[in-house]
Formats: sequence, structure tokens, C-alpha cells
Amino acid sequence: MDAALARAFEDTWPAAEYADAGGFRVGRGLGAGGRVSSARAVGRWTKGDIPAVEAIHRRWRQQPMFRVPDTDDGLADALQDAGYRRETPTAIMQAPVAALTGQPIPYLTTFAIWPPLAIQRDIWAAGNIDPMRQAVMDRVPAPKTAILGRIDDRAAGAAFAAVAGDVVMVHAVEVLPAFRRRGLAGWLMRQAAQWAADHGATRIGLAVSRANGGARATYDRLGFSEVAGYAYYAKDL
Repeated sequence: MDAALARAFEDTWPAAEYADAGGFRVGRGLGAGGRVSSARAVGRWTKGDIPAVEAIHRRWRQQPMFRVPDTDDGLADALQDAGYRRETPTAIMQAPVAALTGQPIPYLTTFAIWPPLAIQRDIWAAGNIDPMRQAVMDRVPAPKTAILGRIDDRAAGAAFAAVAGDVVMVHAVEVLPAFRRRGLAGWLMRQAAQWAADHGATRIGLAVSRANGGARATYDRLGFSEVAGYAYYAKDL
């Protein structure tokens, strides 16, 4: 993953605050999930830094957790030796914005809106994107937007997108269960790309669980390619 994509990945889904321990940066997530509650390597680290990271997690009353790139075998081995378990393998994917903007979106199918409507927040909440995770969106700097998707004359999907540099990252893609497998996620992504093009972005990126085969298939069809991956390493408080 190149530097611009890595920066956008962090800047468009930020923790509430950060603290450094040796070669690691620790996020305070305030209950918003692993992405913002984990530690990641930002410099040279030693095994002695791991207990210091754990102390920060415990001070913030969150589970000790690290986000480890698939390529960092040294850190993965050190964490497993320290009693951590590997969780939620995740792929980072990207595509050219132009690859998603050439197909017209059906009339009244998607809208780019900020701030989110109450119905978008309800759709997210139904998909475990709870108010703590939605609070992450609120602290992302502009330009950002919430995408609303509609099927059968009703709101059925939502996503969040934000631009950092020339990259737009899409997060929190959710379609209500009764409306899945009808192409709405693809239209949400195309709307995000159209909005991003208007804000100068040339690449669109996202993270998706490797276990989510349906989403991976959608992104493959849209022309996304995998450029990096990571997993969480966690242990109990």
C-alpha cells in the first residue's frame, strides 16, 4: 500500500485520540471498533514496547489490540508469543475513480448527503454500525459525505465516503438484508466515485473482511484490486 492510500486509510476513519508507546501508535476508539482502537507500528519497535501499549489500552479501558499488515511476520510472531490471537483478516482494495463513473446511476437510486439523514443512521445501526462508530464519521474532516441508496421507493442502503489527498475512502457500506443481492451496493460505490470525482479524487479505496465473500465479489465486479491486507491481534484485558 503506497503512502497516499495509507494516509487516506487513517485520516478518513480516525480515532478520538492517539498515544505513542515506543514504535507504536495507539488509538482510543471510544467503543467504535478495532480500526480505531488498535495499535499499529509507526517506527522501530521492540518486544518491550508491547506491555507499554497494553498499559495505554487498559488506561482507556479497551481491549489490547494491534493492527498488523500481512507482510509484517516479525510483529505477528512477537504478538503470538505474547499471547495474542489473530482475528478478522481484512483486505484493502482500490480502483480508479474513473472506472466507476462511466455508467449512469438509475434515477432516484442514490444520493450524496451531509449530514446523514436519520434513516441512514438507522440503516447503519441495523448493521452494527452503532452510534459509537457513527461518531467516527462526525470527526472526519471535510470533504465527506453519506451515500443513501434506494430500492422499491424506500431507503435501503447507506455508506460513508471521505477524501484525503487524491484518494476517496469508502466505509460503513450497509444494505438492509431484505434488499441485498440486487446490486445496490454497487450503485452506492458508483455514487461515491461520482461525488469523489467532483472533489478531485482519482482513486477509490476500501477495507473488507476476507470472510465477506459477497462484498468481495461485488468489488471484484466493479474493478477493484487488492493492494494490501492486515489482521488484528488481540487478547483479553
